[in-house]
Amino acid sequence: MTRGTILAVDDEPDILIALEDLFEETYRVVTTTKPAQALAMLVEDPDIAVILSDQRMPDMTGDAMLAEARSFHEAQAILLTGYADISAVIAALNRGGITGYVTKPWDAALLRHTVGNAFDRHRLGRELATERALLRGLLEHSDDAISFKDARARFVRLNARKAALLGSDAGSCLGRTEAEVAGDRGAAAERADAAAMASGEAVESLDAEGPAGAERWSQVTRVPIRDPSGTIAHLATIERDVTEQKSLEARLRQSDKMQALGTLAGGIAHDFNNLLTAILGSLELAGPKVGDQPRVRRLIDNATQAAQRGASLTKRLLSFSRSHDLQARSTDVNALIEGMDALLGRSLGGLVTVTTRLGPDLPAALVDPDQLELAILNLCINARDAMPEGGTITIATGLVRVADDPELPAGSYLAVSVADMGTGIPPEILQRVCEPFFTTKAVGQGTGLGLAMVFGLAQQSKGRLRIDSAVGRGTLVELLLPPAETAAEAEAAPAAEAPVAARPARILVVDDDEEVRHVTASFLSDFGYRETEAPDGAAAIALLEESRFDLVVADLAMPGITGVDLAATVRERWPDLPVLILTGHAEAMQIPEDVPVLKKPFGSGDLAARVSKLLEGGAG
Repeated sequence: MTRGTILAVDDEPDILIALEDLFEETYRVVTTTKPAQALAMLVEDPDIAVILSDQRMPDMTGDAMLAEARSFHEAQAILLTGYADISAVIAALNRGGITGYVTKPWDAALLRHTVGNAFDRHRLGRELATERALLRGLLEHSDDAISFKDARARFVRLNARKAALLGSDAGSCLGRTEAEVAGDRGAAAERADAAAMASGEAVESLDAEGPAGAERWSQVTRVPIRDPSGTIAHLATIERDVTEQKSLEARLRQSDKMQALGTLAGGIAHDFNNLLTAILGSLELAGPKVGDQPRVRRLIDNATQAAQRGASLTKRLLSFSRSHDLQARSTDVNALIEGMDALLGRSLGGLVTVTTRLGPDLPAALVDPDQLELAILNLCINARDAMPEGGTITIATGLVRVADDPELPAGSYLAVSVADMGTGIPPEILQRVCEPFFTTKAVGQGTGLGLAMVFGLAQQSKGRLRIDSAVGRGTLVELLLPPAETAAEAEAAPAAEAPVAARPARILVVDDDEEVRHVTASFLSDFGYRETEAPDGAAAIALLEESRFDLVVADLAMPGITGVDLAATVRERWPDLPVLILTGHAEAMQIPEDVPVLKKPFGSGDLAARVSKLLEGGAG
């Protein structure tokens, strides 16, 4: 341990030698016969703890030297004096700001005791100054709101951050309770403070303030502080803003929930697509057989339209679940919106007015234009429903620069927004509006898949969906889309008439769903092909070993041997035999890129075109 330092100043060298002998075993002693040199030594050595100075010296009196030293140094000062007049001693003490004096000739024990006390005062003073500096630094520079209160809950110390939360300044809060400063809001904090002091233990709480959905969250730690007798005399409070952390936690929970719902939606869509394939295929096959029965024909047409609406719902489910294979391409979003005038007019009715604010010279966006058009239509329908008395819907586009967003890489994005002047969305509902099948509309007025589909489109397009709404203020839904690297593509030409069998061929149809398998085989038979059915992959391999086929049409998701497994086996054992995979859920498993795929539900024309191309040696 480093010894403390004493500075001895006396114009008589013998006195200095005596002082060195007296203190050298306990302290480090430095000496000088000149007051001016003593002041210089004090400037160079801030760790000197005690100054022992003679009073009568030729160049400068001791009290004058100590008074000057006091202006820049914190050492304790002791005056060595031979004055007999006590009033003169007191005057010298006052002038020099001296903490004590010892008369000459001194009593060794008394001098040691006096120096020891002075040294302890210096050490305690330094420790206190250090603690004060640390506390001041903590209070002034901490991002947390910190306060200290006495046993009656009155502020004895607080930082500017805490005072700002109370709507005041630190000086105005001292000596007052939190309720006196902040009213009812402070009264709740006082009750929590009282409970913490009663418990005698450190307590943590999570407090929310503000309207639901827009709360400010604070994590508050309350620490009772005991005095030397063990009685709780003070309470320290540390209040940390954790709003951003709570927001991130909520977003993570929402992301996990949406992921789970997406997986469920994808599974439902797979089964639903199988049903729709059987229904639509059967209706198409039955149509020609009732050509002379208008009443039956009308019923078949009604059923077909209903099944096609079901297929549209399934596409929305798959879009939400990120499992729909979007045909993303370079798209002129402004042109797409301008081309929706007639569609929006027919769909929205006459109570609302649609205005557009389209940003000039925007780059093309990389998005599926059909899905984007459907998304904008859904958002406009929602906006119309939010304004039952009518109003204005505003569709806007522009460029948005994104930085420091955890969901998106930094860069420029094309923004498409739909805003209304409607009733707005309460916070508790706003958190759920993108869930599939969640709707506040009456039965029969909505499926609950509109915003879920838009959310899925944003996720699959590597963009983002943002909804800003408040009750009574209206709603703005913004879709951010990544820009395309190339100019917008021209509209594709209409597809040609689906071809029928150009040559005889034998096709093996493999599907574990009997109804779907029968519809597929019936289509192929009507095209003029010879078809053979197999209920699973094992049966298909057995048939391939017995007979020659020109094409295999297989379902993707089958128990045992999947369509992908079957395609791999066929490629290995019969490399010249093409395989077409049929699936209602392309993301159910990984499909090699060079294996042709046809999505369910499909029409006879789609199937005929793919089969014909594969039989001609194309990629399908």
